[in-house]
Amino acid sequence: MSIFCLGVNHKTAPVEIRERLAFAESAIPHHLKEIRSLEVVEEAVVLSTCNRVEIYGAANHLEKALDQLVEYLIKHFEVGDDDVEFYRHEAEAAAHHLFEVASGLDSMVLGETEIFGQIKKAYLTAQSTGATSRRMNKLFQQSFSVGKQVRSSTRIQQGSTSVGSAAVDLAEKIFGQLDGCRVMIIGAGEMSRTTAQSLKSRGSKSIIVSNRSFDKAEDLADELGGKAIRFDEWANYLDQVDIVISSTGSPHAVVKKSDVAMVLKRRRGHSLFLIDIAVPRDVESSVNDLDNVYLYNIDQLQRIADAGVAQRHQQIETCRGVIRDFLNEKGIDALASEPSEYPERGSFNHS
Repeated sequence: MSIFCLGVNHKTAPVEIRERLAFAESAIPHHLKEIRSLEVVEEAVVLSTCNRVEIYGAANHLEKALDQLVEYLIKHFEVGDDDVEFYRHEAEAAAHHLFEVASGLDSMVLGETEIFGQIKKAYLTAQSTGATSRRMNKLFQQSFSVGKQVRSSTRIQQGSTSVGSAAVDLAEKIFGQLDGCRVMIIGAGEMSRTTAQSLKSRGSKSIIVSNRSFDKAEDLADELGGKAIRFDEWANYLDQVDIVISSTGSPHAVVKKSDVAMVLKRRRGHSLFLIDIAVPRDVESSVNDLDNVYLYNIDQLQRIADAGVAQRHQQIETCRGVIRDFLNEKGIDALASEPSEYPERGSFNHS
């Protein structure tokens, strides 16, 4: 018996295909049971994120198992044979792929850490559903060890690698820790959302969302645990926030110097950080002339992010060396032949 990986990711399939193949989180236990009921699939773990849909598993007949899984996915998600091409990894190649994913080497943002938690969650779901046994338990536990080793022994996480992460890092330099910082989002686009999520993950306390379509403002506010306000009201809240993210798609400046200057006295010297990620720009450049006001546009943030990407790319081969050394030491046979120190199917203790 050997291990396999079948999937698509942001490199191999556009978002239109990935979203059609995405597993609803609540339905994954049901899908795992159906996958396990296939003739030759002995173990399975489903990893479904915005950037990838992958099934890891163990089987005696790999080619037959992979063919059955492709048939299952195409039938269940109603995608055509010509719409999607799955990548297939077997044995050591499957382990190597998972180790790269866990290390952040296969992510859209090189070195990002969110995927590590997503893999852990996917494994725990499969474990608690009874869909894993010795091979998947050992494989995923090893992936956690490799992921931690890569991040601790290389510089893969140094430097901001996206506009959103660059903005958040700059905000931390201005405010120190972001615990308790208050955020306003003007415009409810995807980049505004991801930047706000990053700010929230680093401790931002409250988020106000304003958008021309109030329904979209409400949807994003609900997602972020914030408050929605009407588009013509955002200026009234400038004295209540520390960070403003603007991305409206307006052809003209939305945030003017006069808007910001009017509230500075009420702010009593507290700094205001504006992140303008709109093209054309939403914020008048003269806003940056005001005391205690810091304005960054998308070009400035992209330069910071590009430098971070270059820095991380230099670390890729070092990271892959860590993975190769691990595989050379352990060997793929360890997944099948070594006594398992991990629980058998269905016996996982969540404490």
